[in-house]
Amino acid sequence: MRHSGAPVTPLPMGARTLKLLSYNIQAGIGTQHFRDYVLRGWQHVLPFPERMHNLDQIAGLLAGFDLIGLQEADGGSLRSHFLNQIEYLALRAGLPFWASRVNRNLGHWGQHALGLLARQPATHIERFALPGRIPGRGVLLADFDAFAAPLRVQVSHLSLGDRARRRQLDCLIRRANEHNGINLIMADFNTTPANQDLQRLCREAGLKLPPAPPSTYPGWRPRRAIDHILVSESVIISQVDALTFGVSDHMPLAMTIELPPAWGTPHPDLPAAPRVSG
Repeated sequence: MRHSGAPVTPLPMGARTLKLLSYNIQAGIGTQHFRDYVLRGWQHVLPFPERMHNLDQIAGLLAGFDLIGLQEADGGSLRSHFLNQIEYLALRAGLPFWASRVNRNLGHWGQHALGLLARQPATHIERFALPGRIPGRGVLLADFDAFAAPLRVQVSHLSLGDRARRRQLDCLIRRANEHNGINLIMADFNTTPANQDLQRLCREAGLKLPPAPPSTYPGWRPRRAIDHILVSESVIISQVDALTFGVSDHMPLAMTIELPPAWGTPHPDLPAAPRVSG
């Protein structure tokens, strides 16, 4: 996991309360209406001055959270002035640790990426592709050992089609079941809680949604709950909100959780990892 250069202010050893955020940031585009998909479509491939202002606004939001999963970030291409948006947001938000996975590499024209930002370093990071008719979906997986219990986080952005998404959910289920601890999945699932495959994910991986998942899309008038944070059944969900924000075509999804009482001896806080590539 890379170090952003921000000061390390670790959570207390064995911390149980965590503030989570899952956010499809649309590469820093401020979409306010369906017509903007046409009128502002060029912003998906070319730079524009307001993008940096939008990123700074997002960074101000992220500063209040402990673990953050990002979708539709840019890993460094023409449209982002060749800036890795995940690294930039981590530094501006004061979050010392970050990791990324480029899902769709379009060279200079786009580096569509997932991101994970954290106050604690991960002990293990994996990046892997998800199946689909069109390549470009993947998972950023991280294991943490500095909380009240071993914690696995998967960040993803799933396909629109049911058939491809079903196969992708199988991968998430398998990786969750490999972990002997708490599981979190933060993703733009592109489907609502009523979807049978999403319900199967919860059932087969021992996960749960909040009782009333808030709508997150479209961001200017949310009608559909398609962004979700799934947590292990033993986790207490204290609060969940879709935040009114005005940047991206999705609303940020915030959740406060209480981890179950620690089993065994909690690991001490780990020191900041040196910056490495990968």
